[in-house]
Amino acid sequence: MIYFEYPYLALLLILPFLIRSFSKVKGGLASAPLRVPFIKDFERIQRAFPLSARSLTHTGKGSVFWFLMLVWALLVLALMRPIKTGDPVRLNHEGRDILLICDISTSMLEDDFVFRMRHIPRIDAVRAVVADFVTKRPNDRLGLILFGTRAYLQVPLTFDRQAVLDVLGTMQAGMAGQSTAIGDAVALGLKTLKNNKNTKDNQIIILLTDGENNDGKMGLPQAIALAKKEGIKAYTVGIGSPLASASAMFFGLKRSDLDEKSLKALADATNGTYFKVTGLADLVDVYQKINTLETDTFEDNYFYPKVPLYFVPLLAAFVLSLLGLITSVLKGRLHA
Repeated sequence: MIYFEYPYLALLLILPFLIRSFSKVKGGLASAPLRVPFIKDFERIQRAFPLSARSLTHTGKGSVFWFLMLVWALLVLALMRPIKTGDPVRLNHEGRDILLICDISTSMLEDDFVFRMRHIPRIDAVRAVVADFVTKRPNDRLGLILFGTRAYLQVPLTFDRQAVLDVLGTMQAGMAGQSTAIGDAVALGLKTLKNNKNTKDNQIIILLTDGENNDGKMGLPQAIALAKKEGIKAYTVGIGSPLASASAMFFGLKRSDLDEKSLKALADATNGTYFKVTGLADLVDVYQKINTLETDTFEDNYFYPKVPLYFVPLLAAFVLSLLGLITSVLKGRLHA
């Protein structure tokens, strides 16, 4: 889109016509009663530059007049300051920073979730539900930590939801180790949020796990104390099944009991909420509740980049004026 910053300056286009109307030249040098000693200098200038005021006056409807009017119009156009607006760019804002911490230990391979009458692994259910949650938070910065034996920051806080979805789509149970280091994952999450400049009131952790803290350098009590000190709200989601799955017993997967007490303590210490999940419907409901609890308070704030274009008509006027001057000089020499 192109607009003019000073559109009212278009009135200057009629200025030459007004000047010409109110200042008619009567006669020329021949009718002047005053004789000057350097009259021959004027005659030489007249021959060298035929685009004189006198010639323009007598040929007002000629090509020379309209040529100069074109140059004048381009100068007026430059004075009006044409500006082109680019595509809108979203400014940084004080929205929420949501850090998703997901357990991908081997216990997440248990297929005790049911989807369309078919058992599916917990990891597949988490992938789908968390991805749906990500798509519903377009105005927040999202980050992703995956943990097992070790905790890894896979996606730093970003507005790029597709980056989060890409990692969620490729995560596999066991790729971070077989055990569960919840304390390390929470500590990494707190460190990640602390290194960002957003206010603590707008920083949230959503921790999902199906086990207990049985590995890592930091114990869960220490992580809880650290979270309370930092004042960052934590929602905790515990996945547990009342019955052991057949696949877990068949493949001999190591089962880990869910430490609900510690997860609830972490949520309570940070003014968050603990959710118990025993199936796919529960998991969907939990993330919908979190999405509702953490309403989107973002107000659209966009910046429209402006590109000034005044130099285009200004350059055109300069080029035309230069060509006109060169043409006048050449004609003057031919007539000399």
